[in-house]
Amino acid sequence: MESQLIISDKWKDFQLIDSGNGMRLEKWDKYILVRPDPQAVWAKSDDKLWSRADAVYSRSSKGGGSWEFKKNNIPESWNITYNNMILKVKPTGFKHTGLFPEQAANWEWIDNTVREKQVNNVINLFGYTGAATVAAALAGANVCHVDASKGTVNWCSENLKLSNVDKNKVRLIVDDCMKFIQREHRRGKKYDGIIMDPPSFGRGAAGEVWKLEKDLWELLVSCKNILSENPKFLLINSYTSGLSPLAVYNITMDCFGNMLQKDGKLSCGEIGLPFRKRRRVMPCGTYCRILF
Repeated sequence: MESQLIISDKWKDFQLIDSGNGMRLEKWDKYILVRPDPQAVWAKSDDKLWSRADAVYSRSSKGGGSWEFKKNNIPESWNITYNNMILKVKPTGFKHTGLFPEQAANWEWIDNTVREKQVNNVINLFGYTGAATVAAALAGANVCHVDASKGTVNWCSENLKLSNVDKNKVRLIVDDCMKFIQREHRRGKKYDGIIMDPPSFGRGAAGEVWKLEKDLWELLVSCKNILSENPKFLLINSYTSGLSPLAVYNITMDCFGNMLQKDGKLSCGEIGLPFRKRRRVMPCGTYCRILF
């Protein structure tokens, strides 16, 4: 197994200033936010840094949480850039901002892979607000973006416009990802590349329960059915703490190992963000990359 830590350390409009005591101190363009992060089990480095925050998200004992805006200058939303991408940032009611900055390393990998392998059709499952969709489309791929949330698909549409992506390059789908790819299989639709960021837990419209540890195998098998005869890549991202990089490697190798060519490559590891002048890295989940 090839395993490595990949770090998203090329940001200009984002910085992880500090973390600790279950929180992260981040700078998004010129605005400083404080958000919870259960992985930050160490101590903060300097309380004075944290006093500069423009907004702080606090969890509620009843579930959920809310933002407290310390300063009046912070807008409802704003844009940040990464290479040739322009993306909308907005503090939401679930602590998120509509963007996972640690994924920047994967956006670059998508861009390079699409260009080098001349990837034609890509599907982005659980595509959220579509940063990976923007990266793939700007690199030249035709992308099918799928997410069950209409709100995040609309947000993706905004990011596509901000980044000047040709509207004919992306098909936006509001649907359950598993049901959609099963229908695509029945229709005989194939894709050269697959991107996915499945949630740890969820419930469907009819009360169906999704749990990644239990349902990942079926998802991967369904994805295998829609890969083209000459597939180029597959990228999995997971924030599920119960799935180690080795576990993800094992399940993807079992599912796709027989498709790897002699020069194919399957690698899994952790993805992170640097902070404290690069002396530490914030763990931000597990990735798996396959080059067929």
